[in-house]
Amino acid sequence: MAAKKSGAWTGFVVFAGTMLLVIGGINVFQGFIALFDDEHLVVTPDNLILVDLTGWGWVLLISGLIMIAAGLGLLAAQTWARITAIVIVIVHAIIQIAWLGAYPVWSLLMIALDTVVLYALTAGWSDVRERLKGLDEETWQTPQEAGVDAGATRTTPMP
Repeated sequence: MAAKKSGAWTGFVVFAGTMLLVIGGINVFQGFIALFDDEHLVVTPDNLILVDLTGWGWVLLISGLIMIAAGLGLLAAQTWARITAIVIVIVHAIIQIAWLGAYPVWSLLMIALDTVVLYALTAGWSDVRERLKGLDEETWQTPQEAGVDAGATRTTPMP
């Protein structure tokens, strides 16, 4: 008897891709703030890692765009997106550790999300890729293409 394939990992990777889109969007937004309106970045001097706000703005902007691209690639089940996402999520978590003193709650939340996304990307990828690749073909088939008579009634009871 063949093992039944679960859609749980597929949903988990879709969650990871969506989180990369959200976190990437936040990073792009924060990057624009750091570049164009740095008066909104307020922290006490003893809690801040000394970095140039313009340079940090560019880092946030570029990393956010990479995260968005990786998130879109994950939703399309692209292997390059998985590898890129793993690297960028690890780097993002390490950077958040550096900001723990300035933004402890935000940093811990981002580290937790990065950990969940990393787990989703490293477990069960082969099954996920098959299911996501086949999703488009299955979803957009007409009943006739799928071999189902659209006018037929169900003869077997629903489980």
